[in-house]
Amino acid sequence: MGSLAVVEAVAGGLLIFVLPGFTIAKAVFPERRLATPQGVRWAIELAALSLVLSVVLTVVVGYGLLVGAPGGFTAAWSDPLLEVVLAAVTLVAFAVGWLEGAYAREAPVRPGPPPETDPWELTQSLDRLQRERRGLERQLRTLAPSSTEDGDGLRRRIEAIAAQERTLRERQEAEYAT
Repeated sequence: MGSLAVVEAVAGGLLIFVLPGFTIAKAVFPERRLATPQGVRWAIELAALSLVLSVVLTVVVGYGLLVGAPGGFTAAWSDPLLEVVLAAVTLVAFAVGWLEGAYAREAPVRPGPPPETDPWELTQSLDRLQRERRGLERQLRTLAPSSTEDGDGLRRRIEAIAAQERTLRERQEAEYAT
């Protein structure tokens, strides 16, 4: 195997398995950087996205060429149509990423403010409050009619929990609206 064949194999492997997915991922997520506290996680995500997006894009483009190319299509260096299309997609994605600031020294500013609270934590808090309120309502139903003081205390706690639930729901709806 000559040196030219090795260069062709490496270039083909990069075009099929890495470059299109890498440039698309950088264009879609231009604010992500490896030199951050979450850099290792992002590197793993970028590697996975690069591989999966590249393979999927190769299959989709190959199928499109197989169906739509006049005179048929063969995946060979003598007919580099697949490689040309993948290289064009890579260049377009690179240009979009460049314009978005994905390759700049400083990360671009993310659009919109980050959420104040984690939506998952907000949902968990709402679930916890609902469980607590239902438990108190069950206690109130099973309470003896002669103990009105205990019933009044339970009703006040239920009303306080309902007020907390309304506040959290309003905050949740405000976050979804933005």
